[in-house]
Amino acid sequence: MPRFCANLTMLYGEFDFLDRFQAAAEDGFRGVEYLFPYAYPAEQLAERLARHDLVQVLFNLPPGDWDAGDRGIACHPQRRAEFAEGLERAVAYARTLGCKQLNCLAGIAPEGWSRLRLETTLIDNLRLAADRLAEVGAVLLLEAVNSRDISGFFVDTLDYAAEIVAAADRPNLFLQYDLYHQQVMRGDLAGTFRRHKDRIRHIQIADHPGRHEPGSGEIHWSFLFELLDREGYLGWIGLEYRPARGTRVGLSWLEAYRA
Repeated sequence: MPRFCANLTMLYGEFDFLDRFQAAAEDGFRGVEYLFPYAYPAEQLAERLARHDLVQVLFNLPPGDWDAGDRGIACHPQRRAEFAEGLERAVAYARTLGCKQLNCLAGIAPEGWSRLRLETTLIDNLRLAADRLAEVGAVLLLEAVNSRDISGFFVDTLDYAAEIVAAADRPNLFLQYDLYHQQVMRGDLAGTFRRHKDRIRHIQIADHPGRHEPGSGEIHWSFLFELLDREGYLGWIGLEYRPARGTRVGLSWLEAYRA
């Protein structure tokens, strides 16, 4: 049976962020993820995790200036020092939160650079981050994000992400497989999982179209969850969707998959 964790950036928007930990625990979640922890002191977040007996499953490395439109800077040649500085901040949070996997957003391709230079920069930054995280017993993930929702995103399919991960060649570097982004770009959700299952460490889900809860769109979730069980996937599945009718009403789909 899949292990689901609540994405507190997307879910429970009716609560203040720090109150979402309690809401998730009340609804039976044992793990949480979110985009970024950096707006809050790490000790404050750790206290919420401990109070509600929750595991910090995942968060992202600093993305640059999110409010200004950055969606990651790992492929930006002119921002390598900024990436390295953000990495140290992420490591400090990971230690305090007990988080064992961090995700890297490659970012939107900056203008004026060759694809080869962007790719080389990304690979170098992934090596830097993976080596640093290995020192604290954590793994690094690379996520493909569809380039329809975020125009120009540099790594927009899991196949390409897998090529980058292979080139970076670090034992603690893996893939984050977001089924929504893959469905937007290419579909073939089951086949893509089978091709890359040995490198997939974390999965996120949302239905398509709309990026709402499972059952609201075209994806055959019962088939996919059974496939993951058959193929021996043991990682978490993050619920990174926008509830169409409010979080708790929209969680009714989950009852069929809870033990």
